[in-house]
Amino acid sequence: MDLPLTGKTAIVTGSSRGIGASIAQRLAADGANVVINYHGNDAPACVVTNTINNREGGKAVMIKADVATIAGGRMLLEKSIAKLGVPDILVLNAGVLGHRPLAQVDEEYYDQHFNTNVKGPLFLVQAASQVMKEGSRVVFVSTTLTKATTILPMGLLFTASKGAVEHLVRVLGRDLGERGITVNAIAPGPVDTPLFRDGKPPHMVQWVAQLHPQKRIPMPDEISPIVAFLAKEESKWINGQTIHVNGGFAV
Repeated sequence: MDLPLTGKTAIVTGSSRGIGASIAQRLAADGANVVINYHGNDAPACVVTNTINNREGGKAVMIKADVATIAGGRMLLEKSIAKLGVPDILVLNAGVLGHRPLAQVDEEYYDQHFNTNVKGPLFLVQAASQVMKEGSRVVFVSTTLTKATTILPMGLLFTASKGAVEHLVRVLGRDLGERGITVNAIAPGPVDTPLFRDGKPPHMVQWVAQLHPQKRIPMPDEISPIVAFLAKEESKWINGQTIHVNGGFAV
């Protein structure tokens, strides 16, 4: 029996590690051929690609591109089409999570967050939507912190940029929905990834864990199945929504 995503092609931005790597592996396990996108050191991307290609299911290719830039996103799309064909699934996962108080926010720091978390993804969707077919899926990765009553210290621009993403999803869901392309977001709470742990002392990580009813921080493979569901035929009546996947961290 065919796997549910057999014959589908997926692009997952920022998929060499963390949530993105888990999403790519889950989509491949469900049968999709997946583009592993990375920017920088290729070693983690090689690990993810080899892991997928040594298992049953879809296969993976690696493409280096800086998706914080419009040109980088277009290059990723062009190379993906050349290698695997037109994408049926586009997951906008690449992101920046910085920690600065307001007094230390400057224009470069601002641009880093909004270029990576908002501008790059938007223009990649714009380009991809011109070739994606009816029934295709677009999934953004946002954050529950946009609605959490307890905001992580110094998360101003990360939270603001992800808030922008959620409003993009609402409008794009109506826009692309007219062509049978659904656009949704998942909004995890804190997830145990290198991005989350970067710059945080152990006591802060433990403090965040205690904010969850389960008193722990989830792993990426507890998030990726929701993206896989949104990529499938069964999710076709979910559109323009942000799905909170946080174990009760924020309700």
